[in-house]
Amino acid sequence: MIVKKITATGVICGLLSLGLPAPARAGGLSPYPVASEFTQIANNIQLVISYATLANQYATQIQQYQRQIIDGTILSNQQFGNLSRDLVGLQHVVQGGNSLSYSMANLDSQFSSKFATLGYAPKTSFATRYAQWSQSSMDSTRTALDGAGMQSDQMTTDQQTLDVLKQHSQSAQGQLEAAEVGNEIAVQQAQEMMKLRQLMMSDMQMKAAFQAQQIAQQDEGQRSAGFFQSTAHYQPF
Repeated sequence: MIVKKITATGVICGLLSLGLPAPARAGGLSPYPVASEFTQIANNIQLVISYATLANQYATQIQQYQRQIIDGTILSNQQFGNLSRDLVGLQHVVQGGNSLSYSMANLDSQFSSKFATLGYAPKTSFATRYAQWSQSSMDSTRTALDGAGMQSDQMTTDQQTLDVLKQHSQSAQGQLEAAEVGNEIAVQQAQEMMKLRQLMMSDMQMKAAFQAQQIAQQDEGQRSAGFFQSTAHYQPF
């Protein structure tokens, strides 16, 4: 009998196509005991990609306003209102990425606890790496805001952010500072979101490798059991 080699990539593809856990094999583990975890990671990967796309879109739009101001055009109230909405949207991207990293850290901790008895003990703590990513992302955003005189602790809600931006709308210099910091954060976040995506992919690959190992061990055990059952009644001449 030809035995197919089970790879981590194969497990990922199989789990993503399933969407839901498969039924358990009689007397053994489910062939896909971590399908729900893979579904959550896959959904989060799609979400972080959408955040990266949004950050790039905001960067493009904010750069257009930045060029206008540099060329000597003071933005009208309507134009600066559009810029302000872009900056609030960008704030949501930052908050969304932070929430995603928190969710992924919790998922990794739960996964490690759930499968520790089966030997899941990776050298890399993805929960720690997600926390580090979140800290780095938030720090870079705070640095950009503080550098433009826009205190991050005064911009925790949409209304607070709009109030701070309204103060910057009164002069060309203030408008330029708002556009510059917005562009800087948008570019940073597009890069940070792709880093988070890569971290999620590495996390998924680690868990897929563990899953592949579990399936291989289970199949080997079943083949061995089948062999002994088939020779139990063998009588030599």
